[in-house]
Amino acid sequence: MVCVVGRAVTRLCVPCTVRIFTVAMADALGKVPDAEVDPEGTFKYILVRIKVKDGTEYKDIVRGTKSAGQYHNHIFEKVTPPITALGLECNCLGGGKIEHNSKDKKLRVFGESTGYGKADHSVSVEKLKSVFKDYEITWSDDKE
Repeated sequence: MVCVVGRAVTRLCVPCTVRIFTVAMADALGKVPDAEVDPEGTFKYILVRIKVKDGTEYKDIVRGTKSAGQYHNHIFEKVTPPITALGLECNCLGGGKIEHNSKDKKLRVFGESTGYGKADHSVSVEKLKSVFKDYEITWSDDKE
C-alpha cells in the first residue's frame, strides 16, 4: 500500500511497477564490475553478456582466472550464480587467454576457447581498460 498526501492508495498501475522493476534491474547491471581477472600469470578468460531478464539492457563483462583449470566453462559456472542472484541473465560470448604482468602493468589478450569459440578480444580489451586504466593492454588473434 502506498500513502499519497495522507490517503492510502491500494493499487499501483502495472506499467509504473514494471518501469520501477526495470530501472532496478538496470541498476543491477551497474553493480557488476566490467572486469575481474587474476592479479598475475597466464590464464583462461571469458567474455560474458549479462542482461536484464525480459529486457533489452545489457553489458559485457570479462572474467579470467587460473582456477579454471583446463576449461573455460569452469569460469562460466563460477560467474553465473552471483549474476543470476541479481536477477540478471548471462550468456558466454567466447573466450581466450590473458597474460597479466602486474609488475610491468601489461595485459595481453589472445587465443580462443574450444567450447565457446574466440571472444571478440577488442571488446574484452575495452572492458579491461575501464578497470586497468594505467596498463598497456594489447590483443592478438594468435593462439599462443
